[in-house]
Amino acid sequence: MKEAIDKGKIPKHIAVIMDGNGRWAQKKGAMRIFGHRNAIAAVRDAIEGSAELGVKYITLYAFSTENWSRPKEEVDALMEILVQAITDEVPTMMKNNIRLSTIGDTDSLPPACREHLRMGKEETKGNTGMTVVLALSYSGRWEISQAVRKIVNKVVSGEIAEADVSQEMIASCLNTAGIPDPELLIRTSGEIRISNFMLWQLAYTELYFTEVLWPDFRKKHLHEAILAFQKRERRFGKTGAQIKPSF
Repeated sequence: MKEAIDKGKIPKHIAVIMDGNGRWAQKKGAMRIFGHRNAIAAVRDAIEGSAELGVKYITLYAFSTENWSRPKEEVDALMEILVQAITDEVPTMMKNNIRLSTIGDTDSLPPACREHLRMGKEETKGNTGMTVVLALSYSGRWEISQAVRKIVNKVVSGEIAEADVSQEMIASCLNTAGIPDPELLIRTSGEIRISNFMLWQLAYTELYFTEVLWPDFRKKHLHEAILAFQKRERRFGKTGAQIKPSF
């Protein structure tokens, strides 16, 4: 399947909603946290598979602002897994020239998580290959509201005029400033929604939904998603005739 992929049409940025950990564990008669622990292999395959194909950015929806409402023991365990995962994976990221970045309200994370993220980002900041973006304590509406506050403050202070507000300015005030919008969104577990994820950035993103539960996601599933992406016609409001090359 990998050989069938057109290397000239690889999405520059892939976003992933990693869904189904709890259901995967329940199917095995285990606690939900068992699914979260077994999701690390899927994360590793998604990152490695993307890097092998030349993807420049992969954003992983790791923890939403809504996830804080889950049972405390599950949230605490998720934070522990995050710390361990960062510790374990940074050496591999260094070896493979991968940079670590984050979006979201990371100040709301526990101190140990913030410190490990800081160290991971600092250690990998000079890497020039693919960038792995972890969306942590993140939601699209939260991000947009933060951007609106920044712009309002600039208008009130006189730094800019109301007429200066543009789509480009809004994008520059988002957490993803400087990162291209995703061309492909993958969501696992059979759910068909975007769940408050990258609401601004997904305006023209191709959406791919799979029944595979996240802990079972492997490179072959990534390849399936990219092949499906490559079969689609991306028109951006134009007609099919307009985007077809003329000879």
